[in-house]
This record gives sequence, C-alpha cells and structure tokens, in this order.
Amino acid sequence: MKFLLTAVNAKYIHSNPAIYSLRAYSIRKEPALEEHMELAEYTINQPFQEILADIYGRKPDCIAFSCYIWNWEMIQDITRELAKILPDVPIWLGGPEVSYNPEEILEKMPFLTGVMVGEGEVTFHELLVFYKDKHSSGAGQPDTDEEDTLQKIPGIVFRRAPEKPGETPEAYAAACKTPGTCTAAGALSVCCTAPRSLTDISDIPFFYNEEDIGDFHNRIIYYESSRGCPYRCSYCLSSIDKTVRLRSLELVKKELQFFLDKKVPQVKFVDRTFNCNHAHAQAIWRYISEHDNGVTNFHFEISADILNEEELRILRSLRPGLVQLEIGVQSTNPQTIREIRRAMDWEKLKKIVASIQEGQNIHIHLDLIAGLPCEDLESFRRSFNDVYACRPEQLQLGFLKVLKGSYMHEKASEYGIHYTDKPPYEVLFTRWLPYGDVLSLKKIEEMVELYYNSAQFTHTLPVLEAVFPNPFRLYEELAAYYEKKGYFINNPARSYRYQVLLDFALSVDPERESLYRQLLTLDMYLRENLKSRPDFALNLQETPEIKEKINGFYRKEENEPLFLQDYVDDGFNSRQMARMTHIECFRLPVWESPVPEMMETFPEEKIYFLLFDYRKRNPLNQEARTTLLPL
Repeated sequence: MKFLLTAVNAKYIHSNPAIYSLRAYSIRKEPALEEHMELAEYTINQPFQEILADIYGRKPDCIAFSCYIWNWEMIQDITRELAKILPDVPIWLGGPEVSYNPEEILEKMPFLTGVMVGEGEVTFHELLVFYKDKHSSGAGQPDTDEEDTLQKIPGIVFRRAPEKPGETPEAYAAACKTPGTCTAAGALSVCCTAPRSLTDISDIPFFYNEEDIGDFHNRIIYYESSRGCPYRCSYCLSSIDKTVRLRSLELVKKELQFFLDKKVPQVKFVDRTFNCNHAHAQAIWRYISEHDNGVTNFHFEISADILNEEELRILRSLRPGLVQLEIGVQSTNPQTIREIRRAMDWEKLKKIVASIQEGQNIHIHLDLIAGLPCEDLESFRRSFNDVYACRPEQLQLGFLKVLKGSYMHEKASEYGIHYTDKPPYEVLFTRWLPYGDVLSLKKIEEMVELYYNSAQFTHTLPVLEAVFPNPFRLYEELAAYYEKKGYFINNPARSYRYQVLLDFALSVDPERESLYRQLLTLDMYLRENLKSRPDFALNLQETPEIKEKINGFYRKEENEPLFLQDYVDDGFNSRQMARMTHIECFRLPVWESPVPEMMETFPEEKIYFLLFDYRKRNPLNQEARTTLLPL
C-alpha cells in the first residue's frame, strides 16, 4: 500500500514542511510505515498535465494534498481529473484552506473521500494505519465496518457510503456512531468526527536528516519552534489558536546545531510570533550566537514593540547577517490597529527598530497591509511614509486577504470589504478604499518592489526622494511614469531599470543630470562587476592617462599589495585582480553624502578613483566593499 503525500508549492525554492512532518511523525510511531508513504512536491508553475501524469505514474493507493490559498485552485483541478483516471483511489485533503468548511468542500467536490481538519500529524498517522490495515485485509471489507473505524479517528470529515434502498435520510444519519455529527441531505452524506486535541509539538520529530538534507539544496529550510499565537489579529488564522505551545529547548538546540553543522544558507522560523515567550526567544538567540558558523542566516517573525532590553542587547551583539527580522506593522493608524484587534505601540516599535538598526548587523523587513478597516488612501499614505522613514531593508506592501475562518471574514460585510471569490481572497475595495485606489496601490507596490526592495538603488533613491514632498509621492509619480511609458506591460529588464530611473529623474529634476548619472553608476557597480560599462556612466577612464593610472595600480598591488593583499595571497596576478575587482572614476563623492546640495558642495573638478571589491560584500545588502584610492 502506498499513501502519496502531495504538495503544490508557490515556487521551486519553497518546500512544504507539513508533508515532511506528517511522514516523520508516522515513522517515529511505527518505523515499518515508512515503506507505505511517498512524498511528491510540485509548483503552481508546472504544467497541469505534467503533474497529473507524474502522480498517475507513482501508482498510489491513497492520496492526500496539503491545501493553502496559493495552491487551492490547482489542487481542485488536479483532484477532479485524478478521480477520473484513478477512480478507486481515495483522495484526502488537509491544511488551512480546507479546515474551516470541510462539509461545504465535500458537497462541491463529490469525488473527494474526506478532509483532515486542523493539525495533521496524529490524524494522518491514524488514517495511514487504517488504509494499511484495510489494504492488508483485502478489498472485501464492508463499507459499514470502514465507517465504524473512520468514526474513531478524531479530526476528520469524510463521505459516508450511499444510503441503502428505502432508507430515509434521518435513519441514515442516525446510523452514525457519533450522534449529532453526521448529516444527510440528498447526495451529500458526511460524518464529522470528534475534534482533534492539540499536539505537544515536542512529540513531533525533526524531519531533516543526513540522507535527505541534500534534497533541500537551493530551497528554503523551514523550522518550527512554537505553534499558536497569543494575539488576536483579525486577518490572521493563527489568532484562532491562542494556545502557544513551545518545543523543548533541548530539542531546538540539537536541531539548530544540525543546520549549523551542515552550513545551510538560511533557516526560516515559521513561528507566528517568535518572541512571544521571552525566555524561549532569548535562549535560541543566545545559542545561535554562541554556535555561529559564519554562514547560516536565521529568519524570525517577531513583535518588535515587546522586545526587552536583554533581547535588544543580544540582537545588537550578533554577527552581521546572522539574523533577519520580519516585523508586521500593517498600519500606523491607531483606529485601524484597534479595529483589527492588534496589539501594537507604533511609537515604541519605531524606537526599537531604530535601536536595532544602530548595530548595523540585522536585516529588517517591515510589513504593511492595504485594505484594512478605517484606512483610506490618505491614511495609508501616512502609514507608508511612517514605515518608510524607518529605512528597513525590505518594505513589504501587501493587500488584505480575507481568509475563511478568520474574524475578518466574519466582519467583512459590516466593514464593506469586498474581495475575490477565488483564492487568495484578496481585497477588491472597502468602505474606505475604492477599487481605483487599490489599483493605484498595486502599481506603487510594484515600484517599491523593483526600486526599493531590490536594494539596487540605495544611493540614488534618497537623493530623488528629496525632490518630492514625501516618499509615497515619489513612488506614485514613478508608477505614473511607468504607466505613461507602457512599462507595466513591457517590463524593463533588470539592468535597464537603471536607465529608466535616470530618465524619470531627469523628467522631474533635469538640473542634476551629472549627479544622477554618477549615483546610478555607483549603485550598479556596487551590485555587480559589469562586463561592459553602462551607457549613462561618465567616460573618464577612457583617456590614456586614467587608463594608465588604473593599470599601474594593479601592477603595483601585485608586487606591493596595500588594498588587495588577499588576492595576492591566493596567487592572482594583476590582470586577474583587474577582472575580479573594478575601479570607477567619479567627479563627485557620491558614496559619502548623497544630498541635493552635493554639486554645490563638491564642484566637479576633481577625479575620484573608487575600488569595488566583490569578494568582500556587506552581509546585509550584498554590496561590494569600496575603497577610495589615492591615485
């Protein structure tokens, strides 16, 4: 018997920890069950027919899918066709997208066998044993015996066998061994078993191991040290489970050491509010600090305004790049924060973010949500400018998703929040925010993603911002420029976005063309060692005199290194060093103080030689290390 656990991920770099956890739990309980399970992972970008053919080729005896808002539509399509080509194979669903309304799903999808509701490790194990035993005993087991056994498995909703001829719906429902939980209505007859109690997550085994860790090469490693959340944010499904359960610190440390020993690039904690328990958070941060391997990065989602002084001290002491923090702000409108039942002190949060940034060692990601109650375009503009002023490494401008089962779902009608019927159930408009404003924010979101979050324009943007009354206006005008030029349809390639930004800058601030050209040249070379010079760069190094100065620098470094000692130690000659690094000439020291007055403060008379060393990069933004050369 083969039970196929199936995941459809949003991207190839993602993995699905749920199916790995389900498999690991069953193996821990009964090692012999390993031979009866198989995992299959796909992405929503794969051809539908390719996925269908692969599942068919695996010849499963039972299939379960892990369902989320990003894959729900595809899973519906896949299961509908699977039921045709594998008519005798039971199909089960699980995950947050199907746990809220399983009866409705079974009614709409008559080819499904059942739904696992809520946490799945124990439920799946019992279901797996059921199918293994059924398969071992042969196909002659009566349907009523099957139902009796399934009814003893908490946390499932399953389709019962058809009514017998002449049997009334009432008598059919009464035959269920769990009274009051079965329904019969025409073609739909389902049984809802008792709720599954919450699992002690220390009983859930660590599902990464020596044999399988290679399967996660170039993919995100997810890790869970707690479940549940103490907060009640109305848009979040985690607010339903207010019972925070912590994994044993002894286990956590042992498992984190596995990642450290393997030098995995990044471990992303999926804990909803990692620092809700201060002792737990501090112990983990101290451990990764004391056992830092110099490579692995750990990502945490935290509530910043509850950080205490000891936690701030620990965070400021960490190696640059060891930790990155995702902090949900969502809005700085006090009325909105109250309405979504969120606990947040914006003024305190802002000060704590600034305190963390003083250490210049932690990548910070701040989140905003558009479409929340009581927030119109003007209010969102203020929220955006407030958060932007914090200068996070990433500013995520997201849109409200009205998730089934959340408090926001219950209040949507009262708030006048309209959202798409299809996943991801994203806001269309609200009482405060018309659809046209949502469309405008979508375009601004893309500008923020391309120009701010890409970290490609870190020196150019602050200068350009000063031309506008506030940062939001900059991205608003940039979006309008993209619309005018047709770039939303024909999106410029990454390298050409520099030229687009220069053209935009000159359209609003034509007097400082030379400054913008040099700023963009600096930003471009900070990111990558170009094979050919950008068209907008100054051509200072094309003169024979400048070329000789640059070539002479490398010849001298080969024999008497002052700036590239490690290259010489590794045996590189002057020509190799010239290819591996870059020297750019500037008329203005744009790397020092990119302010509007620069052209007046530093007349363009001097030539500056800036060395870009790509072997030494800033661990937070990956910019090359620069050195001003005395040439």
